[in-house]
Amino acid sequence: MKRVTIYDVAKEAGVSLATVSRVINGSTVVKEPTRQRVQEAIEKLGYKPNAIAQGLALQKTTTIGLVVPEASFTYTGQIINGLIDVAKIYNYNIMLHTITAGITDINDIIEDIIKSRVDGVVIYSDKLEMDEVEKLKQYSIPIVMIQNRVKADNVCCVYVDIEKAIYELTMKYLEEGKDKIGIIEDRKNRYATEQMVRGAEAAFRRKGKRFRGFIQIPAASRSSYEYLYGFLKENRYDVMIGNRDSQAMAIVNSAKESGISVPDELEVVCVIDTKYNTSFRPQISSFSIPSYDLGAVSMRVMTKMLQDQKDFEKEIELSYLFTPRRTTKN
Repeated sequence: MKRVTIYDVAKEAGVSLATVSRVINGSTVVKEPTRQRVQEAIEKLGYKPNAIAQGLALQKTTTIGLVVPEASFTYTGQIINGLIDVAKIYNYNIMLHTITAGITDINDIIEDIIKSRVDGVVIYSDKLEMDEVEKLKQYSIPIVMIQNRVKADNVCCVYVDIEKAIYELTMKYLEEGKDKIGIIEDRKNRYATEQMVRGAEAAFRRKGKRFRGFIQIPAASRSSYEYLYGFLKENRYDVMIGNRDSQAMAIVNSAKESGISVPDELEVVCVIDTKYNTSFRPQISSFSIPSYDLGAVSMRVMTKMLQDQKDFEKEIELSYLFTPRRTTKN
């Protein structure tokens, strides 16, 4: 049987989540007809609000909720380290919540965050849509987004501009006369894929051309490699770009097995740099992204939000550096 949540109650009663929480906590600001409607919805659905009612108490917990995708632990490890190091300085505890694609319900995580009475939430996940962010905002919980640029009250963001990075890389290749540029879909990170494509499209437009190099991985394919193995036997590119190290490795391996020389006939670039890019052969060219700083700066921004400071930037862009290795010519 599906577990009834506070969201179900709000939908049944036709009110906001904040109104339901006020009724649960016995607030006197809710009009009587509205309160009755919420109570009827609670009774009809069999909702048990005690745990959330306790979690919505207003006392501080000196705890910050951190939401990260489980599939990206290799990359997020440094983000977590940076965030924890700064949290220790300011005597904050970190409560980690992981998202597993196809398994974790984001609404369950939001409910857990509300119940745990965290003082703020740092989120690194392209799976969190704005309607879910709005749910958290209704409880006046400060939010810092990592890598997602969100313009909203009580929400700050710390990011590296991947769109600009891909734009500059694409312009470089276009100026060298190489316009067969492919960008591999990252099914685990839709937001990053969109940024990469937008950057390439902008560069092509600047040159009076149209970008047609987005390579979508069919749902039936279990991995990028499974699809690329056949794809590269029939399609040739000057450059191919993957978001994750595993995708870049899949491109290189598929190219080798298709008789394509890397980097002489095909250059390969990975957006997110990890230790695997240097241990793989040939070593993979990539962007050095300050993942530790993403976590550290995000936590510092959170402390400023919790201290109600006014004189700080809500959007902080960190720099990146392209690191050429053996899968590119220069």
